Amino acid sequence: MPQPRLTFHLIPHTHWDREWYLSRARFGARLVEMVDDLIDLLEREPSIPGFLLDGQTVLLEDYLTVRPEQESRVCALVGAGRLETGPWYVLADEQIPSGEALIRNLLIGTDDAIRWGRRMNVLYSPDAFGHPAILPLLANEFGIRCGVAWRGLGGNDGDLLQWRGPDGRTMVLYHLPPDGYEIGSALQSDASRVKASWVAVRTKLVARARSRHIAVLVGADHHAARQDLVTLRDAIAAIEPESEVRLSRLEDFGQAVESENQLPMVQGEQRAPGYTWVLQDVHSTRAHQKRRNSRLELWLERFAEPLAALAALAGGRDRRPLLRSGWRNLVQCHFHDAIGGCASDMVAREVDCRFASVEGTIREIVRGSLDQLSAHDPDRAREHPEQISPSMLLWNPAARVRTGVVLAEITMFRRDILVGPPGDRTPRVGRGFQPFCLTSSSGQEIPVQVLDVVAARERLDAKTHYPDQDEVDVVHVAFHAPEIGGVGLVALGSKSILPGRELSTGKTGRTLRNEMVQVRLETDGTLTLTNRLSGRTYPGILAIECEEDIGDTYSFCPGPNENRRLKASRVRILKSIEGPLVSTLEARWSLASEADRRRAGDHRIDMHLTLALVAGEPAVRCTLTLTNRGLDQRIRARFATGVPGISALAGSQLGSVLRPPAAVQATGYSTIERPALTAPAHRFVAAADTHGIGIFAPGFFEYELSPTGNLRVTLLRSVGQLSKNDLITRPGHAGWPTSTPLAQCLGEHRIDLAISPLAGRICRDGARLHALWENTFLPIRSLWLRDCIPSPDLPDPASTIELEGDGVIVSAIKPAEDGNGVVLRCYSARDETVEAKWRLGFRATVAELCRADETVIEELPLEEGGHVVRCAVAPRGVSTIRMRVAKT
Repeated sequence: MPQPRLTFHLIPHTHWDREWYLSRARFGARLVEMVDDLIDLLEREPSIPGFLLDGQTVLLEDYLTVRPEQESRVCALVGAGRLETGPWYVLADEQIPSGEALIRNLLIGTDDAIRWGRRMNVLYSPDAFGHPAILPLLANEFGIRCGVAWRGLGGNDGDLLQWRGPDGRTMVLYHLPPDGYEIGSALQSDASRVKASWVAVRTKLVARARSRHIAVLVGADHHAARQDLVTLRDAIAAIEPESEVRLSRLEDFGQAVESENQLPMVQGEQRAPGYTWVLQDVHSTRAHQKRRNSRLELWLERFAEPLAALAALAGGRDRRPLLRSGWRNLVQCHFHDAIGGCASDMVAREVDCRFASVEGTIREIVRGSLDQLSAHDPDRAREHPEQISPSMLLWNPAARVRTGVVLAEITMFRRDILVGPPGDRTPRVGRGFQPFCLTSSSGQEIPVQVLDVVAARERLDAKTHYPDQDEVDVVHVAFHAPEIGGVGLVALGSKSILPGRELSTGKTGRTLRNEMVQVRLETDGTLTLTNRLSGRTYPGILAIECEEDIGDTYSFCPGPNENRRLKASRVRILKSIEGPLVSTLEARWSLASEADRRRAGDHRIDMHLTLALVAGEPAVRCTLTLTNRGLDQRIRARFATGVPGISALAGSQLGSVLRPPAAVQATGYSTIERPALTAPAHRFVAAADTHGIGIFAPGFFEYELSPTGNLRVTLLRSVGQLSKNDLITRPGHAGWPTSTPLAQCLGEHRIDLAISPLAGRICRDGARLHALWENTFLPIRSLWLRDCIPSPDLPDPASTIELEGDGVIVSAIKPAEDGNGVVLRCYSARDETVEAKWRLGFRATVAELCRADETVIEELPLEEGGHVVRCAVAPRGVSTIRMRVAKT
């Protein structure tokens, strides 16, 4: 038989926003009814090969939570490939979560789909607001060869592409038409209307076709499965006698095109406008939630998972169920409308609740793991108070040997807080703060610099006793830590000393300095930064700018009063201390424009800034507490780099990206959407050649680099509508109009940044920038154990993990998914193959090179008695190794 000229794959699907303009509960109730009907349809119509349930397993999880009795029917359909689910857990906004969070998203989705019977092997991403460069890398790391995307690929005029990832591996990409996944939703099966509706769709799709196989997605947002799918197929087939018309699964279409060659190649991130809305301004909507998400990702990736893995290796309990629970709750917040902030206020409240739940889980994992690793037993301390000797536990979260200045909190007992009915109990009374020093295991005294003492309350918990609640003095101190191995622990004791023997501090003025940098707070609230090694000065740092924003949660839109010149009130210095280890400066002031001063009500921006300089560090740590009282505005911090016309190197997931400065386009852009001048960054952005500036943050943030060399970091956007249709930057509604007063972001916001002068080739690949970031936002951590009974097992200094290799960066240290061993992942910042070496303080019995989904590729040789394993990391690639340890 002759081969059909074209094969049209009618792919039934629904795109299901788990939460958007309605809450998860309301969309969830509708989901249950939709899936009920879908199951009946698929069982009744065996000629329908499958239905695409949006590429995310969370929908079936939600459904089965309400309808557990349907699990056998669901598993039968999933196992037969007729209900396509996964590989994602949720359809995330792919540029905001960390690289490890995207990997966890795929790990959860893959695990769920396989547990129910089968995973769909297409990386389906129909609605994300642009795509990171690592998407082809992730596809290959999970054994997937084909993907689907819509936004961000610019004006590409064909439907099939090869997308090359940063490590050189590729995947075939089906680029949805401008109408997206909804293109077939209006097709008619009625004989009198089918031709007209089909011709309109066919014309658009055939014009873009680079293969004889053409996908026709039949479905739309929150649409139930069509009951007339067989009739629709037959009606279209009747008017396509020379072509084949099939009802297909998305995976069938993917398999038909994944071997296509001679396709145009694209590479790098995909954020280009002009084809359909990309909506990049979601990166600054509800910015406080993005900052909180980044902190939780960091705590899970670099605190909870490594400590849980080390505790398990030491014979402790298995905390994988808690880690999985924490990741599930956090990844649920990564749904593109939720983490993008372009959802209702109800959704924003639910995201905050999930964040709080994740934070609680992380804190318990960390504390429980540290208790096990340090042999700390709060119950024993309750039963033997006479043996208590407070200790300081230090932990190095970096996978390299470190020492340096530690900032810590120590609590000193003042008085019992008695809980319960009055009785004959007498509260204990203590002396509160007394001068002290720390001591090493050899008895060497470690002097401390006292930064502050404040009264507070502290609760000590134990497994078999009621909490012990006390009034305490919280003493903020700095001290120089002994050398600590990578991911290693050290315990310090404490003892009272005579007053005056602690490290002294003195008052200073507006200027802080250490041996590397100097920073001065000016009378207008800006900073002047000086590189003391080169003598170069950078004025106008951290200048706060405010502009009118009459946009919505999707798009920034300047108002008629585009720039508001802010005038600072008197900058009041609250505290200024210069010490041998840490110097700090705390100040407060207000900002307002002349128009704001004349308007009724209070529209000030109150600023509370704390600066800290740590001995031996080139970065100024800034904690900015901003209180916003204004509506419809964008607030940013400007940093003058002094390097016009240079590109910026921004951290990204599992790497970095070099972007040129953004120029204002007043005309010449697509009427669909004005290109965003801002861009996403993870952990750092730097503009430097022989000199320049680097800005560091705990995780995700939004920045803009102007041709004049000004870096601007968005602190917050204030908007009051989910969607507007009258914006000059984006005509038309991007969502359903809904009031979002919480998105005005009124109230207090804390922003943590670090600023460093840069010189030389530090911005070549980001590896040195990442080390600077790690020293600032992953410093040596401390845990004060006020109720500690010292133990000879406190702690095991051999439990270390260190990574060696020029340009390789730690990405994950975690328990293996199957519970057998620990997984070590790193990535390369270099354009050439790098040899990495993992050095272990414990002895491994087997080392296996794996994909990110932990599928074993090959066994690796162990060296030095099981304490060293080497691996070659591809240029800009990722390496995952599972270390197995003999059971004791």
